[in-house]
Amino acid sequence: MQGKTRIKICGLTRAEDVDAAVAAGADALGFVFYPSSPRYVAPQQAAELARRVPPFVDLVGLFVNAEAAQVEAVCRQVPLNLLQFHGDETPDYCAQFARPWLRAARVKPGLDLVEFAAAFGQARALLLDAFVEGYGGGGHVFDWSLIPPDLPGHWILSGGLHAGNVAAALEKLRPVAVDVSSGVEVSKGIKDHDRITAFVAAVRAADAASGVI
Repeated sequence: MQGKTRIKICGLTRAEDVDAAVAAGADALGFVFYPSSPRYVAPQQAAELARRVPPFVDLVGLFVNAEAAQVEAVCRQVPLNLLQFHGDETPDYCAQFARPWLRAARVKPGLDLVEFAAAFGQARALLLDAFVEGYGGGGHVFDWSLIPPDLPGHWILSGGLHAGNVAAALEKLRPVAVDVSSGVEVSKGIKDHDRITAFVAAVRAADAASGVI
């Protein structure tokens, strides 16, 4: 039987939002180090936020086509547990930092996810997100039927999730984890604490309904 669904709250920029995500029971917190994103946090700011986080809550750093030196500099300043690559990074690029990593797949018709998973077989997991122009899922749900039933390895569902649809996603797909950003926001980078609480509660209720303790 699959264990509980892990929950990542991404795009955190404020201390009070970090505290709310931790209090709600999030398993992982995501910081965006992509300067073009409205959810971007500078490494020094992320380091200050990280000091608020208790042990056993993972810190994830999101990068998009960053120079290797930039990733290394962030890793020196912020105690990241996982790196998440959301651009056009190659397997060799992702593997060079001596830290576990996630690789985002921007899902659209024509993308062979089985082939993609094989290419990035060293990833801790794939993160499946919607394809939009630019990078990031844009808060959109993609066509879940594009996920092959034989997709190997661990994978994380992202893209347009919120408290109202995450239970249906878990019932249908059973990903190892879910990732939410815009679905718990009042504006980009500003989280709504009630929405965070409701999202976590919806995931836990769905787990309980499927027999996961």
